[in-house]
Amino acid sequence: MINGVKIIPLRQIADERGKIMHMLRSDDPHFERFGEIYFSVVNPGAIKAWHIHKKMILNYAVVSGMIKFVLYDPRQDSPTYGEIQEVFIGEDNYVLASIPPGIYNGFKGIGVKPAIVANCATIPHDPEEIARVDPLNNDIPYDWSLIHR
Repeated sequence: MINGVKIIPLRQIADERGKIMHMLRSDDPHFERFGEIYFSVVNPGAIKAWHIHKKMILNYAVVSGMIKFVLYDPRQDSPTYGEIQEVFIGEDNYVLASIPPGIYNGFKGIGVKPAIVANCATIPHDPEEIARVDPLNNDIPYDWSLIHR
């Protein structure tokens, strides 16, 4: 686990009508503040990576479909410097991934349908606060290919 990253199991309440999927409450111990909520849809096999924030804390939950969520720690003063973390998030593993500033992150749609990723960020989007890196051509030691284990 990368230092500062939190993976928090989320509650679902199901009955014959459907279900409620909790994500984040203002009284949760890991809640920082509200900046904005947005949804990102990623198609199967598509990669949305890499990006890194200077100030924003990301709070991701996948409400439909599945993603492979990948993190890379470039912080030289971190005990997990240079480490990669993979988390499969979505219908089969409904969790909140809370990502502090300074961590490269991205995701790939997996499965057979588009995934809907919700982010409750701590600050509104600011193009001056984010940096992006090409998902395939970079210095991050990660291969997005399917791995047959």
